[in-house]
Formats: sequence, C-alpha cells, structure tokens
Amino acid sequence: METPEVAVSSCSAHDDEDLCGYKRHLSVSQEGLLEDQLRRKLKFFFMNPCEKFWARGRKPWKLGIQLLKIAMVTIQLVVFGLSNQMVVAFKEENTVAFKHLFLKGYMDRMDDTYAVYTQRDVYDQIFFAINQYLQLPNISVGNHAYEKRGAEETALAVCQQFYKRGTICPGNDTFDIDPEIVTDCLYIEPMTPLDNTTVGKHNLNFTLDFHRLVTVQLMFNLKAINLQTVRHHELPDCYDFTLTIVFDNKAHSGRIKISLDNDIAIRECKDWHVSGSIQKNTHYMMIFDAFVILTCLASLILCTRSVVKGIRLQREFVSFFLYYYKKEVSFSDQMEFVNGWYILIMVSDVLTIVGSTLKMEIQAKSLTSYDVCSILLGTSTMLVWLGVIRYLGFFQKYNLLILTLRAALPNVMRFCCCAAMIYLGYCFCGWIVLGPYHVKFRSLNMVSECLFSLINGDDMFATFAKMQQKSYLVWLFSRIYLYSFISLFIYMVLSLFIALITDTYETVKHYQQDGFPETELQRFISQCKDLPNSGRYRLEEESSASLFCCCNGCSEHM
Repeated sequence: METPEVAVSSCSAHDDEDLCGYKRHLSVSQEGLLEDQLRRKLKFFFMNPCEKFWARGRKPWKLGIQLLKIAMVTIQLVVFGLSNQMVVAFKEENTVAFKHLFLKGYMDRMDDTYAVYTQRDVYDQIFFAINQYLQLPNISVGNHAYEKRGAEETALAVCQQFYKRGTICPGNDTFDIDPEIVTDCLYIEPMTPLDNTTVGKHNLNFTLDFHRLVTVQLMFNLKAINLQTVRHHELPDCYDFTLTIVFDNKAHSGRIKISLDNDIAIRECKDWHVSGSIQKNTHYMMIFDAFVILTCLASLILCTRSVVKGIRLQREFVSFFLYYYKKEVSFSDQMEFVNGWYILIMVSDVLTIVGSTLKMEIQAKSLTSYDVCSILLGTSTMLVWLGVIRYLGFFQKYNLLILTLRAALPNVMRFCCCAAMIYLGYCFCGWIVLGPYHVKFRSLNMVSECLFSLINGDDMFATFAKMQQKSYLVWLFSRIYLYSFISLFIYMVLSLFIALITDTYETVKHYQQDGFPETELQRFISQCKDLPNSGRYRLEEESSASLFCCCNGCSEHM
C-alpha cells in the first residue's frame, strides 16, 4: 500500500469532532507512530484467545465462562426436561383415560374413524357420557374430581346447535332453510338425584332434530393432582381439565364424527403439605438456577463489552482510513468489527436468564408456564452449543464448516427464494385439484408436508397409491403432477442445491491451501509484523486513549 503525501489541513464544518482534533494535532512523525499503533490494536482485536494471552497475558475469561455455561445450561435443561416429561405424560394419559371413560366403545388409535351412523347411537353416546360423568367418583381409578365454584360443583352442559328453521326434502330436491345458528343448552348438576337409575330420554327433556342439527357439545370441568412428582422430589401441580365432547354433523352426510378435546391448565395448589426433604431439594435447585443466571449475566456483560469495543474500533479505523488514505471503508470490512458470534451468545444469555427465572417461579409454584419455559431453555441451549463453534473456528482444521456456510449463505438464500416460488405453485395446485381425492392434500399444511417428504424420498409409493380413482381426469393429472414434481425437485433443484454447497466447499478448501483473497482491512493489518509474544502489545496495554488524542498524550505511550 503506497503512503500518500501528508498535508496538514484545517477543520471543516463537516468534520466530526474526533477527526477535527486529529487533524489539528497530527504531525508527520506522529502519524507513522499512530498508524503502527492502530495496526497493532487491530491485530490484537482479531487475535484468538491463546494469542491474546501470549500478547498481554490476558486470561480467556469469555472462553472459560462459555465452557462453564455449556455444562450448567445443559444440566439445567436435562433436569427441567425430566420434570416436563412427567407433566406431558400426565396430560396425555389423562386424555386417553377420559376418552375411555366418556366415549362408548372407544379403542386406542381410532380418533379419525370414531363416529356413529344412527340416531339411536347418537343418543346412546350422549347419555353414556352423562352417566359416566355423574358416576365418576365411583368408577374412575384416578384422583379426578368435579370442579367447585364456592361450595357448589360445576354442572355438565349439553348444548346443541341447529339451524333456526329448516324443511329438507331430498326426495323432491327441495329445501327451505334459515342458516342462522341457534344454541340450546341443558345443564346437569353432578349431584342430581336419579333414583338409582341411569339418565335417558325418559328422565331428561332432550331431543334432537337431525335434519337441522349442526353439532352437539358436552362440556364439563374436572380437576386432578399430579402426585408422581413427589417421588422425584418435586412439589405436585394441580390440573384443571376442560373437556368438550363434540358430535359433528356439519356435513349432514349420515356420519356424525365424535371427538373429545381436553384443554388443560396447570395451577398452583392452594393448600399443600409434604413431609420429608422435598423442600430442601427444591431450594438446592433454585440455588443452582440462580448460579446459572449469574454466569449468563457475566457472559452477557463481557460479550456486550467486546461488541462495544469492536464498534468503537470500527469508527476509529473508518475515520483514520478516510483521513489518511482518502477512501471509504467497504461495508464488508466494517462488518468484520461486529462479531456475530458475540451477538448469538448475548441472545442465548438473555433467553437463559429469562428461562431460568421462569423455571425458578415454576419450582416455587408461583407460575406454571411449562411450554414458554421449555421454548426459552431449549432455544438458549441450542444457541449456547452453536456459540462454541466460534472458538473451533480459530483452528484451520475445524473451521471448514463455518467458512463454507458463511460463503454459501448468500447464494443459498437467493437459490431458495427462486425454488420457493416453484414449490408454492405446486402446493396451491395440489391442494385445489387433488385435495378432494387424496387425504394428504386436504389442507395447505398437509400438502407442504407431503411435498417436502417427497423431496426427501419418503413415502413415495403410498402417495401414488392412495390417490382415489373416482375421476379418471384427476387421476391422470395426479400422475403428471407427482412425476413432474419429483423429477424437477429431486433431479434438478436438489442436485443444484447440493452442487452450490459443494462448489463453495471446494472454493474454500482451495483458499485454505493457497490463501484467501485479502481485503483492505487485512492488508492494512498484515503490515504489522509484531508477533503475539514480542512484548510490543504489553507496552500499549495501559493506554486507553483513542487514536484521535492530543499529540503529547500519544507520544508519551510510544
């Protein structure tokens, strides 16, 4: 790089304050010294932790904290995952139990096919569910109970929705209907006296007009306590189950589908007492979570400090380059000062702090946001492990993946945008044409999942075989549609995508052998020949002055 002629100029109204002070106090000899100082400062900034230790004896605190944080966050996640696993299992098992309790003749894995086809079966199913609800304390093997509001137990609601008015005569191809939906509800108290008989049409004023019927819903609330957590030294949670049994007759096709929906809410138990050492174990876990928060807070402070120092050094370099070389620093060189890995670690620290706080509240039974806590802790742990890749990137044999992803990402994003247009076109086309004849194309979400599976070579034969042949034209279209999609995406799009990554990989591998193209920033730093263990970096360690300081102050450090 050629050294331009130096001309001391006066400050203009457009110069910033640092640059103006720099111009007033700079001389030819001091300019060379400050340029070397800046080169050393930049070279030290881009050193790895080991080189920084050799250069100034600075201990790699951030690296140590990251390794400690990986172990602590992973342990925290595993402990919370085991606890959350019991919560999920309790929810699923209760839902299965409710289906067997309140749905007559229910068997496992028949949710999609569970339906009734006669009026008598509809009444039998409704009255069976009502009777099971009334006899629940005597028949349930779980600790289920009715919800109480004050001193009274909540009632079961039987609501039917039907068209306000309707006369339907399919034989004459005529109908007269008012599409307004009317809802009529019947409430049954849990302690309703039945004279030792079961509920039926004879003792409930309940009839259905199937020609106008849209849906029938049975809604009731139950409560339970998850006692299995006591064995794992955790306080139990109280559960509220809001159950809805739906008889769906919207299609009026002669098939009424039956489904049971269980809306679960976890609440803090009002009055509880557990003997033994469970309280002590809970306190130990909360102390561990507090230590995780402190570790992440220290990591967040150190990474924020490094990012701020990088931005300050960026501004210093840009101002120096503008004055000394009369050139603007490229955007890519400016972004070298903004360490994306530090930002990734900072995001993971924030998520871990928030997630650990929620976990402590859950353990104290002040909150029950298991799902939110799972998302925060899971995402933070993933980012923590990804953040360690930064330190592997300092070694040439380990950073090939990072360099390849970094170089290929812009081209991959552009390629994916183009491929997405074709993919969405196939999604919409398949949904509207094949949806009525193929179970995998009934919704846009199912179409997208089916096509993505085909790209990966999954379930191809079943996709072809399950196509109904009621319409020969649609069947023929489905063959053209599926063959063209598979050929286009597997043999062309996917191959080009792999070739794009492979080409970038070969380019990066070639650069590793012959050297990467140097940017202006790298060429500027490469002129500094001082080795990390030369001692030159220790001389400037105590100098915190900016490059744009007064001349006397800068000369004292040189």
